[in-house]
Amino acid sequence: MVEIEYNSSNLLYQFESESTEDIMRLLAEQLKARRLERGLSREALSMMSGVPVATIAKFEQKATLSLRQYVAIAKALGYGQPLQAVMAEPIYRTMAELEIIQNNKDRKHGRNTFRK
Repeated sequence: MVEIEYNSSNLLYQFESESTEDIMRLLAEQLKARRLERGLSREALSMMSGVPVATIAKFEQKATLSLRQYVAIAKALGYGQPLQAVMAEPIYRTMAELEIIQNNKDRKHGRNTFRK
């Protein structure tokens, strides 16, 4: 569990147990499945997205890719709009978190601390 301090009040957040690597592997599997469902070769997806074939292959096999390249591939597969919605709205688990979000919605700079 990770504790995050907001000004003088403390809230506890429980983050998902999946690691970054687990999520990247899942995204790579999903991208490959969408590519194959459309009957696209890596070469065809490369031409559509501008991402090199070797980079697409590496992502599908080792789950490493830059965000820019992931977005280019997602757009080429028709997932540009859903990708834009990923963090469009705040997520909160308690009313206290919602209150903090609402109080900070117009902030331009952070001022909170992070402690493990």
